[in-house]
Amino acid sequence: MKKENLKQDVLQTRQHFEILDGLRGVAALAVVIFHFMEWVFTDPNKNFIGHGFLAVDFFFCLSGFVMGYAYDSRITEMGVGKFFRLRLIRLHPLVVLGSVLGLVGFFLDPFASPVAYNASRIALLFVCSVFLIPFPVMQDRAFNLFGLNAPSWSLFWEYVANIFYAFVLYKVGRRMLAVLTMIAAAGIFMVTNRAGNLLGGWSKDNFLDGGARVAYSFLAGLLIYRSNWIIKNSLGFMALGILLFLAFLMPGSKWNWLTEPMIVLLYFPLLVSLGAGSSLSTGWKKVCTFSGNISYPLYMSHYAVIWVFGNYFTNKKPPAAQLPYIIIPGIILLVFIAYLVMVFYDIPLRRYLSQKWQQERKHQTNDRRVANKNGFKH
Repeated sequence: MKKENLKQDVLQTRQHFEILDGLRGVAALAVVIFHFMEWVFTDPNKNFIGHGFLAVDFFFCLSGFVMGYAYDSRITEMGVGKFFRLRLIRLHPLVVLGSVLGLVGFFLDPFASPVAYNASRIALLFVCSVFLIPFPVMQDRAFNLFGLNAPSWSLFWEYVANIFYAFVLYKVGRRMLAVLTMIAAAGIFMVTNRAGNLLGGWSKDNFLDGGARVAYSFLAGLLIYRSNWIIKNSLGFMALGILLFLAFLMPGSKWNWLTEPMIVLLYFPLLVSLGAGSSLSTGWKKVCTFSGNISYPLYMSHYAVIWVFGNYFTNKKPPAAQLPYIIIPGIILLVFIAYLVMVFYDIPLRRYLSQKWQQERKHQTNDRRVANKNGFKH
């Protein structure tokens, strides 16, 4: 593999990640708002944030960029086993918690219509959710790949991208990576030509659409990093956050089959390049750090409440004038819950698992030394 060298100043400038982390939080908030509003506006073209679902494509692009930054230079030395353990420690605690919250919400939702699920089916749904095994059998939940926690569909595809990275993509040179990215771009147009939009990936009826979405955006983010397509600028977090949010506010139309690919293929990679090259004032660093830290807990913990709201809205049919007094406090509540999840569950558990792993490695190293000292082969 031909190693792609990046400029030293790019590698050493921590602020790049701070702004990109801040933008991840903006995208996560957009997803929460979108999930509330898609119950109110069943026609996405009438939804003021009808393109909030494209935040997932932005996540995938960020993931490709960060993956290259974090692992390109060291995955060979660390090995695939260590890579996967690090990724599991980073991602899977919230996959488990999201499944637990989804199960609790399923049983305690006071507005849900009674649906007959036997204990074995519910147990199987939970196990599949915990281990990220797609099991789209809940008709009352539109055959989501993960009925207990719908957003897990994107984590499933994130894991697939990580597997491809560990076994293939880290060894691929920049030219071949560019070719793969262009092929994946064609896949995006194939999806929109068939479906008319990029909304799929979450259900049994549009399962493979998620593969097309992650393939392009992840490869594009990785290509940006390896090609050092960093655009130096002074826009800062606020301006870039607004530019990102404008993509989610883009009006829907009969041209979604074209406008959505343009956002995903060109606009989001451009924002990643700008975010990686933008300057960040000292006052915004804490904001970006907090935004980045809470983004994943918010994304993975919010949907149980969304199901409660959706069932309430469907069954009680509240007047439109009341909705702001329900949705806005709901969003604030979900951010607060995500903060609690982050502080009391995600960060402590990941720290514990990391320390536990380090202790195991230390013991294994000591055992090898003892065995070698005594003349035994390990």
